[in-house]
Amino acid sequence: MTTTYRIAPSILSADFARLGEEVKSVIDAGADWIHFDVMDNHYVPNLTFGPMICQALKPHAKTAAGVAVPIDVHLMISPVDALAASFAEAGADLISFHPDASGHVHRSIQAIKSKGVKAGLVFNPAESLDVLEWTLDEIDLILIMSVNPGFGGQSFIDSALRKIEHARKLIDASGRDIRLEVDGGIKVDNIRRVADAGADTFVAGSAIFGKPDYKGVIDQMRLALG
Repeated sequence: MTTTYRIAPSILSADFARLGEEVKSVIDAGADWIHFDVMDNHYVPNLTFGPMICQALKPHAKTAAGVAVPIDVHLMISPVDALAASFAEAGADLISFHPDASGHVHRSIQAIKSKGVKAGLVFNPAESLDVLEWTLDEIDLILIMSVNPGFGGQSFIDSALRKIEHARKLIDASGRDIRLEVDGGIKVDNIRRVADAGADTFVAGSAIFGKPDYKGVIDQMRLALG
């Protein structure tokens, strides 16, 4: 079975003064998803975008042919539920959150899915995957952090590869169609190793937005993925 790989540029590294244009440019360059990092200066030490920005960008998140490109919202916030509902209403296609940020993980997953949005769980570098034993049947996405959340531009933490391998085994054993996404320090020179560990979706921020030619970088990543 051939794996479908997805590149999800993180607009955390985009030019905030030109966000709509940046989303359009990176989609024209071949992005599959738009990754939208939400930080609250509480769960993580930084503050980024709210639902209004997501709503404003939604019309820009489509290909030149008019095909909608999914907006992949990663909530680094606590509490989860109220803002997750706001992002669902603002046009998010996938919403993932950190289990330790929610008082009731099942309830948060169900609240997201009740809005017709796909739900995911996010795991920090030192966090166990144990909660998946109780939630794997309900989620659509597992996001493994290969840096500590809160800031862009960090280096990849190698121990994440073991966690990706573990998550891939759990997904394969479940028989369900669950995306395995990795976020943090993804570059052209390590994306193949991350894919070999079992990931199928790759968040890249500064590796794409830090270069003048977005298409060139995305094309190189696809070439590395084979």
